[in-house]
Amino acid sequence: MDKDYLQRALSHFNTDKHQWYGFRKDYTGDKRMSYENLILNDNTATIPTEAEVNAKIQELKQADADMTTKKASGKQKLLDLGLTESEVKALIGV
Repeated sequence: MDKDYLQRALSHFNTDKHQWYGFRKDYTGDKRMSYENLILNDNTATIPTEAEVNAKIQELKQADADMTTKKASGKQKLLDLGLTESEVKALIGV
């Protein structure tokens, strides 16, 4: 589980809480920032299930993949309209 996606996914839970989670310092496994080492920093928050977190991670990964596809498609459409690579890059950074 990629730690950046894990933290992005966790930010979608307990949205009314600030810094509601952390990770154990005396961690288990090979990564400190993993679901198994998740701890609550706010006792009014609830830890989402691992399945919920994994589903959110997949949703975020799919959104990122869709964005990459849309950028490539948009770039190609601009090139098809006659813009040069440098003009497209100046417009959209791709």
